[in-house]
Amino acid sequence: MKILVLNCGSSSIKYALYDMAQGKQLTSGGAERVGAEGSFVKVKMPDGSKEKIMVNIPEHTAGVKFIFSLLTDAKYGVIQSLDEIGAVGHRMVHGGEKFKQSVLITEEVIKEFMAVSDLAPLHNFANLKGIRAVQELMPNLPQVGVFDTAFHQTMPDYAYMYALPYELYKEYGIRRYGFHGTSHRYVSQRVCDFLGVDIKTQKIITCHIGNGASLAAVKEGECVDTTMGLTPLEGLMMGTRSGDIDAGAVTYLETKLGYTPEQMSTLLNKQSGLDGIAHLGADMRDLEAAKDAGNDMARLAIDMYTYRVKKYIGAFAAAMNGVDIIVFTAGVGENQIRIRKMMTTGLDYLGVKLDDTRNDVRGEERILSAEDSKVKVVLIPTDEEYMIAKDTMALI
Repeated sequence: MKILVLNCGSSSIKYALYDMAQGKQLTSGGAERVGAEGSFVKVKMPDGSKEKIMVNIPEHTAGVKFIFSLLTDAKYGVIQSLDEIGAVGHRMVHGGEKFKQSVLITEEVIKEFMAVSDLAPLHNFANLKGIRAVQELMPNLPQVGVFDTAFHQTMPDYAYMYALPYELYKEYGIRRYGFHGTSHRYVSQRVCDFLGVDIKTQKIITCHIGNGASLAAVKEGECVDTTMGLTPLEGLMMGTRSGDIDAGAVTYLETKLGYTPEQMSTLLNKQSGLDGIAHLGADMRDLEAAKDAGNDMARLAIDMYTYRVKKYIGAFAAAMNGVDIIVFTAGVGENQIRIRKMMTTGLDYLGVKLDDTRNDVRGEERILSAEDSKVKVVLIPTDEEYMIAKDTMALI
């Protein structure tokens, strides 16, 4: 069976088609600038190259329809007929407390999903557009929702609660939910398969380090803590997000700058983080190059970024009373050799010992730690889309 995976953002649609019988990806790509001028679709070709197709995409239904046409296109296609697609799996960003696992999408599920849309208005409404587009184009095709927040629903109450008046949690659902859950779930299981150990016996810290970044503490196969909170803003310093910040600083700045809540949200989510410190963008490669050239603000940004990851590794080791495996994944975690080194230097008290030769690698599964390291440090490239496809296959 072939499974199509869709990830609909506010102005983008990412997709991947999998042949589940062979366990491989047939094609992938994405539409960008949906609803704006200059919209286009990038397609991954069989030889690994990418082609850019300029096409007007006024809204998500048109975007999904164009993606469907590409799948059977003489030049870009990989299937003969859309009837070969057995189901569509959707990345769903925020499932609140209701969705603890992936589900077959029904009208009741959609109703409950949109009931928590206040927690992620841009993402949830975009996810719904993708569902409705598929319903319009292929109304009998089964669809499955896979939630970013679901993996973290095993956190104990003392880990996910904020120390606010309890009625705010009961009334508005104000608590920590966590994100990147599909990635954390994939790499925590995959690293155990790779090492040949039982996940039920392991204490794992998964480090999803990219433009958006989060850590998860996974004990015996279940998430017991994570760095992101009610929204993806909490936790680590990121590409353009501030991460942890004193709430008093937020109200202070709103007063001093005369900012509305919307303006403050923009400052914290889109103008802070690595870019806010160094003003060189959010690409770690550019920051490392600037640091090498003597730019002290780039040095500061990188030091802040790596320090916070190391601090949370220590915190999660304390939360689990130890750690057996530390996993690095996502854009920075998979590719930035020196950044991984900085994030693990100074963890001697845990028995972490990185092997510099093994760490000299990008984007492939590998043990990075030395033979005598008490903790296994491992690189596992994430594959959220394949996890969504697997969940979809299992449910239908």
